[in-house]
Amino acid sequence: MLKGDSTAMEGKLKGKRIAVLTAHEFEDIEVMYTLLQLSQAGAAVVVGTLPQAALGHFHGRPAWPQKPITGRFGHTIPFDVLGEGNRYTVESIWEMDAEAFDAVVFPGGLAPDFLRIDDKTLEFAAAIHRAGKVVAAICHGPQVLISLDRQKDTDTVAGRNVTAYCAVTDDLLNAGAVYHDVPALIDGNVVTGRVPDDLPEFCDAIIEALTA
Repeated sequence: MLKGDSTAMEGKLKGKRIAVLTAHEFEDIEVMYTLLQLSQAGAAVVVGTLPQAALGHFHGRPAWPQKPITGRFGHTIPFDVLGEGNRYTVESIWEMDAEAFDAVVFPGGLAPDFLRIDDKTLEFAAAIHRAGKVVAAICHGPQVLISLDRQKDTDTVAGRNVTAYCAVTDDLLNAGAVYHDVPALIDGNVVTGRVPDDLPEFCDAIIEALTA
């Protein structure tokens, strides 16, 4: 289903818990806009990050031991411009319980490179999907879904109508997806978005999928 213009959705997600999973070099606006929009709609948003033990020798640019999770444009998690505990909280992905969440969201940037090779991240997302809950990804985020299908025998992109940043098109087609160059799509319990400009449509699609 192609999504159109963004609309006000305050309160529609009251009682829902949403995990936004990311790592070093995340696309700053895709994490921040998503958590603000879903929080405004009434959801409890948890930003899940990988512990230092999962990041290996690569810590993003510049690199130093114990560097906080940092986006491509310099924002850290917890965010320097958003008060933790107000619209979001932060947890380690390794300590999160999929049964406690109604949806998982994968923003883009370079963070999916970390997430798609972390088994605990894939197990979390697989549990969400197998329970029929919402799995969402935007921009480079669908790269995680490709790895999820291959490693956990799911069908988050295989046989589904999806969108993503154009650089991911070949990967999605090779994974059996049907690619569409549109702002956002809902196919069953899977929601995908194209690029940062499409965040309003992407978030509206997540809200629609959670309230269907």
